Amino acid sequence: MNDVESATVKLAELLRHPDDLDKIPALKAEFTRKKGAVDGQLRQGLKEQLEVTQAGMTSIQDGQRTVNMIKDEMMKIDKLCAEAQNMIQDFPHINVVAQTHRNFEAVEKMKKDIDSFPERLEQLEYLLSQDDEDPANQPHLLQIHYDLTELRNIRDSAMDQIRSSEDMSTELIDNLSLESGYTVQDYFGRLDEVIDWFDKHVGEACINLIELVQAGNDGMVVRLALVIEEEEKQDNRAKALQDAQREYKNLASRLKAIASGPKELRGYKEKFLQSIEFVCKARIDEANEAFQDDPGRLEKSVKWYFNNLNTVKLGMQTLMPKKWKIFKTYCGIYHLQMHNWLVERMDDQESTNPQHLLAIINWVDKYHAKMQKLGVPEEDLSPHLIDNRNAELVREYRQVIIKSVDDWMERIEASDRKNLLNRDESALDEDENGWFRTKTLGDMWTMLAQQISVAADSQRNDVSEGVIEAMFRALAARQRMWEALFETEASKYASATATQDGLQSLQDFLVAVANDQINCIDDVDPDNDGRLSFLASFEKDISPIVSPEYAANNVAAQVESLRNGYLDFSFNCIKIFVSLIFTVDFRSIFQEFFTSTWYSQPRMPAIFTTFSDYLGDYERVLHPSLRDIFVEELAEELLAHYLSAVRNKGAKFRRSDPFAEKIKDDVLAAFDFFKQFASFPDIKAKWRVIESFVNLLSAEKAAVPGVYEQLKLQYWDVQIGWVEAVLRSRDDFDRSMLNAVKAKAAEVSVERGAETIMNRVK
Repeated sequence: MNDVESATVKLAELLRHPDDLDKIPALKAEFTRKKGAVDGQLRQGLKEQLEVTQAGMTSIQDGQRTVNMIKDEMMKIDKLCAEAQNMIQDFPHINVVAQTHRNFEAVEKMKKDIDSFPERLEQLEYLLSQDDEDPANQPHLLQIHYDLTELRNIRDSAMDQIRSSEDMSTELIDNLSLESGYTVQDYFGRLDEVIDWFDKHVGEACINLIELVQAGNDGMVVRLALVIEEEEKQDNRAKALQDAQREYKNLASRLKAIASGPKELRGYKEKFLQSIEFVCKARIDEANEAFQDDPGRLEKSVKWYFNNLNTVKLGMQTLMPKKWKIFKTYCGIYHLQMHNWLVERMDDQESTNPQHLLAIINWVDKYHAKMQKLGVPEEDLSPHLIDNRNAELVREYRQVIIKSVDDWMERIEASDRKNLLNRDESALDEDENGWFRTKTLGDMWTMLAQQISVAADSQRNDVSEGVIEAMFRALAARQRMWEALFETEASKYASATATQDGLQSLQDFLVAVANDQINCIDDVDPDNDGRLSFLASFEKDISPIVSPEYAANNVAAQVESLRNGYLDFSFNCIKIFVSLIFTVDFRSIFQEFFTSTWYSQPRMPAIFTTFSDYLGDYERVLHPSLRDIFVEELAEELLAHYLSAVRNKGAKFRRSDPFAEKIKDDVLAAFDFFKQFASFPDIKAKWRVIESFVNLLSAEKAAVPGVYEQLKLQYWDVQIGWVEAVLRSRDDFDRSMLNAVKAKAAEVSVERGAETIMNRVK
């Protein structure tokens, strides 16, 4: 059903328009061609499958015929054996005599072996004592091994025969007296001691194998390899015998070849491999102590690791059986030990510090480079050296530095917050120029420089870039913290009932923090050996330790964003400072503007006296680049409050009152005060808005919409609410005047641009 639907959909896509019907012959030909090709492939595939199936069936038939032929031959052999026994007279007697003879020979041989056993043991003990005096060569190693193997076989054969006797308990076997007066336990107990002695020689040789190769003692290495190879063969035979006895119990009990031979695995090859592992682990334990004391010594502390592998590659491979693949074996064992050690160090959070993690991170690439020189590519080593935890380690190390940065910033911010809330002016200082500044600013940049140095030590861009990104975030967060804190503290003085406790200290902090922002970006003539600003030094320090892409795409943009943020925040500090002056010092005076009191008592002189007092107090401790900002902010805030005073209760402009002259006097008083400052031309230009204000107040009713239009064209962000307040303050205000202005406001189209002074007038 689905195939039909799919075909229908396909046809619908191909034949969407009537003209598409002309395509049917071509489509039919194309589909016929494709169908023929598919049918041909299917026929070929079917033919190949039939051939494979036929060949398989033929092989099965041939195998069945072969099995039947073997069965027939076995039956013939069995029949011939039975007939042969019947053909030979007295065959049972002959068989008994032959078996008796074989048993006699076996007993005679066993007796001879048992009688010579003590003497042969003494000879082995003598040879072992000789090798004790020359452990580096052990010239009798092969002879000892050969004789010891024969004695082991004698013991095993004797014990098998004794155990096969009826009614023989373990205790009787141990105390069984032999003809010479020795017990079985006496005989074979000494053999175990000799075996232990021999094993000790072999073990010491295995432990010192690398040193033997480095010393050129090839003969000793070859003898050791022959011993272990022979023992490996015996173990393979013993294992095969055990498997046969386990799988074919009935057959094993009847066949002497299966019942005889070595019974136990001696494990010399396994012990040889364990000795390689033991030596490597012991050396790694030594390296671990050096690594714990000084992570920078990691590479030096494992220099032996690659020297050993190089010794195996160049000097040992030709001395060992090829099937052992001794170099690959060593590499596998050593690599696993290195892996286990590094993973253990990574997981040990108590004794492993960030410097250890960094050393491990950097070691991975160096390790594989050294192994590559030995001809061992990374893909041939398993498991991964640190379990593919590179990214995790980098992230963990980077996070340690970031946490240190965050902790430092949190402590500095907590200290700043506490100092401001407690109005602790001991937290403020004066620099060499006498400008206010906070004591924590230098500490913060010093801390960042230290952490940049730590990140640079990693010599990894991914670490440095993550740390630097966190620093940018922390610096931006510090700006937001100060700004939010100042705004919260300044709002506490907004209420008419608020006291002025701590106001001056708050203003001092505002000046100090504003100076801090300028100090962060103010370079002092660096071309003439002057100092770089904090931010410029920061950028200079971080640029070499990041990738060129990150430097081009992130550092420059982030630094520029910080620089703009410092400028904006320093200006904002001045704005908050000035707003406090108007909120606290001029709380009542502006409520009298444009009221009857304003006509009779001048208010501007008192305002400018207060301005002079503040400028006198703070001009010396304020950064020069902020002094003009401070003056301009005073002028703009004064202008904004002056224009906003039309909303005062009782503000009224009567046609008969000389309000225009009075406003002119206020403006002239302002100009007279501000003309002493360099920014006076800009201040004067902004105060020209007073002219439009006066025109709104004095124009004839019919001309008011035109006056508003001119004002709107000059100051696009003037608020209609303020215009309405101005019109309502006229003594001839009526509803038609306001409606006409609103109608004009709907008609006027202005282009938005930069904010003007009217944006601050509410």
